[in-house]
Amino acid sequence: MTPARGDHDARRLEVSEGVWRVLSTRGFEGLTLRAVAAELGASTGLLTHYFPNKRALLSHALEELDRRSGSRPRRTDPPGGTPPPAGLAQLRAALLDVLPLGEADVADNRIWVGSWDVALADPELAGAHAARYRRARAALTDHVADAQRLGELPAGADPAALAAGAQAFVLGLVVQALFAPEEFPAERQTALLDAYLTGLAAGA
Repeated sequence: MTPARGDHDARRLEVSEGVWRVLSTRGFEGLTLRAVAAELGASTGLLTHYFPNKRALLSHALEELDRRSGSRPRRTDPPGGTPPPAGLAQLRAALLDVLPLGEADVADNRIWVGSWDVALADPELAGAHAARYRRARAALTDHVADAQRLGELPAGADPAALAAGAQAFVLGLVVQALFAPEEFPAERQTALLDAYLTGLAAGA
């Protein structure tokens, strides 16, 4: 870790980045203060100055990953291009954003999926995860409602239910793609999502 790097928040972010690298390569079994310190070229004593234990380290790293994921360029607003129109196109773009279609997406999804087991045994982490998925469903619900108003999805269906189903579909596809990347390359993931959306739209 670079000495005299800067303020407290910058140091904590630097540690979080070390945590992400350890998680993406070694998983949660390999996440220890010693492993993160080695990744950063620092002492465990320096880490405990910012995070008293492994749980605090993990919680902060997941919060930072969530913020980083939320601030990166989205498929709904491509650089130099125009966002997809409201409705089914934006719903599709938002769901594509969840999938591990590139190297960075794979690394982030490995961390999220790997964190599920730890979170299920920790009420505070579980609550934070539930809140993240709830916020994502709310955004998807808005896209579904737009698509219904445009006649692209069944008007009589509950938009929240359709959004929950779509979220469940892509999360299941994430798991399959992580465990069998050769069987679920980016092209197949996209094709499966498009087939799913076509099925939803068939009832419009």
